[in-house]
Amino acid sequence: MFFDKAKIYVKGGDGGNGCVAMRREKYVPDGGPWGGDGGRGGDIIFRADEGLRTLVDFRYKRHYKAERGRHGEGKNMHGASGGDLVIRAPAGTLIRDDDTGELIADLVNNGQEIVVARGGRGGRGNARFATANNKAPKMAEKGEPGEERWLNMELKLLADVGLVGFPNAGKSTLISRVSAAKPKIANYPFTTITPNLGVVRVGDERNFVIADIPGLIEGAHAGSGLGHDFLRHLERTRLFIHVLDTAGSEGRDPVDDFLVINRELSLYNPTLGEMPQVIAANKMDLADAVDNLSRLKEACGSDYEIFPVSAATGEGLDKLIYRVAELIEKLSMKIQEDIPQPVVHRVEPRFSVYREEGIYYVRGKEIERHVAMTDMENEEAVERLQWIIKRMGVEDELKSEGIKVGDTVKIGKFAFEFFE
Repeated sequence: MFFDKAKIYVKGGDGGNGCVAMRREKYVPDGGPWGGDGGRGGDIIFRADEGLRTLVDFRYKRHYKAERGRHGEGKNMHGASGGDLVIRAPAGTLIRDDDTGELIADLVNNGQEIVVARGGRGGRGNARFATANNKAPKMAEKGEPGEERWLNMELKLLADVGLVGFPNAGKSTLISRVSAAKPKIANYPFTTITPNLGVVRVGDERNFVIADIPGLIEGAHAGSGLGHDFLRHLERTRLFIHVLDTAGSEGRDPVDDFLVINRELSLYNPTLGEMPQVIAANKMDLADAVDNLSRLKEACGSDYEIFPVSAATGEGLDKLIYRVAELIEKLSMKIQEDIPQPVVHRVEPRFSVYREEGIYYVRGKEIERHVAMTDMENEEAVERLQWIIKRMGVEDELKSEGIKVGDTVKIGKFAFEFFE
């Protein structure tokens, strides 16, 4: 089953908690802190796999969580890091943040990896907080929560050649003739409702991937006939084979068909309208095909290579496929230069403060991380958090927003009562 869109939830593993422990050996009367650090949580990693062709796996499993880090232990023993969770996705998958729409990754090359949710760092044990003024700290950090987010996934098939044309022009028959693909073939429009991929072998060494895109109709750029669902799969191809019903067996004029489809490609994405293409004048075994071929050559022959073929009988397909293989070799270098560059993430402020329904909210990854990693039942740890909040300027910002003693402040999942 073919699925090219999915929405999933991912969460990096939480870091392990730091340990509070003291040395207690018989002959060490003034034993100091001996608690180890927690281990780091595992990351969520996407890896492109050219062996996958659909996002169907993400339809039935939508939640992914990496392993959390182990807690620290006494004798200054650190916890083990949590294992990363590697998720395989088809090459050609775009991954966006569901909340912001930001493009996180464009998985183009086989084996390409991207971290979409980082695991939290492990909390520090009390041995890390020893100072000259506090030689026996009784506090440790909790593990940092792993990143979590909802992701939108969109697959754009990676193929060297895309077959375009009106429904029932013979695209499915053509791909079944030149490759091992077995699409559904019948004599009615929209037989193909999902893209099909096939590998075309040319001689002993050359081969290319061809995609049978479901038939387009006038208005496809605006979504007619599921146009948007089909057209985006053409954006990763290098060359189009424009398949025309030269015999006009569906009551349409092949010259008009050619102009209409090219107009739809340009309206959807101007780059598609400029893509190199060759014309497969199909159904040459039927009546009226010869007359229409002459008109087609007169209208388009000076700008496009035209190959008279019959997908039903196989006539002319060898010449078409060998020429396409030659063109692809010339176009391959240009495609490599067009691979999108990595996204540069914007720099966010350390924190922000706003008021809503009488409650003051403090937002920011840094301050929320400090709060989440504080053991609220440990007096020493809470005092340290208060010191951090003051040093970061959060207290001054709250005062400038008009906060009063007794007002509620929310930071992350915790609520506090403000006091001087």
